[in-house]
Amino acid sequence: MAGTDKSREFVYLPSPAVILCEPQLGENIGATARAMANFGLWDLRLVNPRDGWPNERAIASASRADHVTSRVRVFETVEAAIADLSLVYATTARRRDLQKEVLGPDVAAQRLATHIGKGGGAGLLFGRERWGLNNEEVALADAVVTLPVEAAFASLNIAQAVLVIAYEWRRETNGELPFATGTVEAASKDELTQLFAHIEEALDRAGFFTVPDKRPHVVNNLRTMLTRGNFSSQEVRTLHGIIAAIDRRHERPNPNRPKRQPEPAPEGD
Repeated sequence: MAGTDKSREFVYLPSPAVILCEPQLGENIGATARAMANFGLWDLRLVNPRDGWPNERAIASASRADHVTSRVRVFETVEAAIADLSLVYATTARRRDLQKEVLGPDVAAQRLATHIGKGGGAGLLFGRERWGLNNEEVALADAVVTLPVEAAFASLNIAQAVLVIAYEWRRETNGELPFATGTVEAASKDELTQLFAHIEEALDRAGFFTVPDKRPHVVNNLRTMLTRGNFSSQEVRTLHGIIAAIDRRHERPNPNRPKRQPEPAPEGD
């Protein structure tokens, strides 16, 4: 979905931090930054990224989410990365032998919004590409967030998981769509009536109504279909133009049509 409005400036509103634990691929970090930017998140924290930071591949994959990548902070431990937060959710697709409340992404977003709305700091903890989070890391969290994925194929790319939860966060805190359905004024009844007449006259000239008794029924069906179209004035004018063009085409001699041979004169006696 393309459509970034480059004239708009990003507003740093209070939002949850995204903490990636020992990410390996720069491309995943960059895709995560982009997913965060899509839904208004900006606080990205890395715990011991394998290839260090800054990372050229990450910045390239972020697709101009510079307001996220330029603020990345790197920590040596998960404990240090979450030290300033008072609510942390760990994300995982696997059942853990821990007594932790399990939340879906929608409920997690609701609770994050409530907590941050009261001035608290909150974060989402994501694990490594290959095996996720260790139990010791999950134990540091207040609850577990998991997604309603297919059990036979539950593993998500980090950026995908971030995207889903970031979407729920955005929907909870600012669900307004970037644009609405067009407000083009509908054609007036008079315009539609004139269109009906134009179409019906053209069909009469073309010999469409082969059974005169059925004409009223066909006309009513046609008018019902056209009324359901909810056309604008411009669309009605376009239809008038189409009908007129078809009429002209119908009246214009076709050079490819075989000429009718004159009938021979009757022979005399």
